Amino acid sequence: MNPLVFRRARPSDTRPILNLIQHYSAKGVMLPRSFAQVVEKVRDFNVALDGGNESQVKGIVALHVVGEDLAEVRSLAVAEELQGKGVGRRLMEMCLADAQEMRLPRIFTLTYQTAFFNKLGFEKVEKLTLPQKIWGDCVHCAKFSDCDEIAMIKAIQHA
Repeated sequence: MNPLVFRRARPSDTRPILNLIQHYSAKGVMLPRSFAQVVEKVRDFNVALDGGNESQVKGIVALHVVGEDLAEVRSLAVAEELQGKGVGRRLMEMCLADAQEMRLPRIFTLTYQTAFFNKLGFEKVEKLTLPQKIWGDCVHCAKFSDCDEIAMIKAIQHA
């Protein structure tokens, strides 16, 4: 395999991003997204590419602003053969840099991967402390009344 190239997603990455999301949503560990949802939010995504080959998206993450002081880490996924090799951490470092650049004081995620996010300084919180998320997206989710994801939040340090 070639070295990975990390960059902001482009519209031409939409289908490969969607393929990775669909792979994990079929396993029940990620919310499904439609083509329209991904293409509309493609600027929220960062990608890891195999040697820069745009058809070989090996990792993704999105940072979606939900309020003037809060953004959500969404759709973090790494190809199974690359898990545990620092790809997710590198993608999250890109999210943190984006949050710092935007001067956001906090970012959060809803996840099953609490140990991974704990290592990055995220702390568990009650979902109800995130009203922007709960009423923005969650009410439309099939799991809304029986959500088993864990809410985690991180304060962003600014220089």
